[in-house]
Amino acid sequence: MAERKLGEFGFAGDDHVVPFEVAPLDIRGRVVQLGPALNHILARHDYPEPVAQLLAEASVLTVLLGTALKFDGKFILQTRSDGPVDMLVADFSTPSSLRAYARFDHQRLDAAIAEGKVAPAELLGKGILAMTIDQGEFTQRYQGIVELDGQALDEVARTYFRQSEQIPTEVRLAVARHVVPGEYGPDERWRAGGILIQFLPEAPERLRLPDLPGGDGHPGFDPADDPTDSAWNEAIALMGTVEPSELLDPTVESERLLYRLFHEHGVRVFEGTRILDDCSCSRERIHGLLEGFSAEEISESIEDGVIKVSCEFCSKKYEFDPVEFVSVN
Repeated sequence: MAERKLGEFGFAGDDHVVPFEVAPLDIRGRVVQLGPALNHILARHDYPEPVAQLLAEASVLTVLLGTALKFDGKFILQTRSDGPVDMLVADFSTPSSLRAYARFDHQRLDAAIAEGKVAPAELLGKGILAMTIDQGEFTQRYQGIVELDGQALDEVARTYFRQSEQIPTEVRLAVARHVVPGEYGPDERWRAGGILIQFLPEAPERLRLPDLPGGDGHPGFDPADDPTDSAWNEAIALMGTVEPSELLDPTVESERLLYRLFHEHGVRVFEGTRILDDCSCSRERIHGLLEGFSAEEISESIEDGVIKVSCEFCSKKYEFDPVEFVSVN
């Protein structure tokens, strides 16, 4: 991001996550518009449109959550389910690297499309969504798991934070293909956007609302008797006004959207975090994995005299001479 002079204001633009806070409402959050980085990831695999939409949503949710990490590490979002799209994987490595891929059954997907069953919940089916935080070697991974039971990814995220983290959370996601001028005529490119807010009050009485974890929602409780304000309810209402087009339109920058939503309370915007289409695979890493194979596994991996490995994320292909692993195994 170009350096700005004192008093100047710039827009983060595509492929930047913008953190913000609304102090009077005790709200903190992040907003993002993904453009070229996401389009490169999806175009590389040429996924069917319903699969690309799902993976785009997973990618947006991953960067919204992953950019909250305050240390060097990785945030991984992964689904395993019984639907036509039985696996989504998106991971974000600090400070800015995103990669993602999807696995699906071609025949079941074609049948679902023919029947018009292409809603996210229908494509995913039942299963689990796991969110993993990995701080690297010599540290223990933290993993949270929530069921996929007929819910879209944004609904699953709300459920997870409400039940497991006890943090009131609201998230909105949007995905679409935009037609733009290209060198050889109109060109379609993927875009996605998302906004996430969390209620993190310092004053404990603000968490006493009956619809929040730990709130006073006991039988006979009358919300009208509650002395606390309705900060979270107001934030939810404001989020309900967000249109998908506002999350996707490059002329409605993230900062403009935040101003529209929260200007009456005052919204503070922080420096954005850049998002890159950046796979962490390398010849050295794959070589290390192959060194752990048994002699039989190495033998079974040989094709046309070499061991061929293709990265599921970036589709980069590697070839190894089996002789390299003879002494190891």
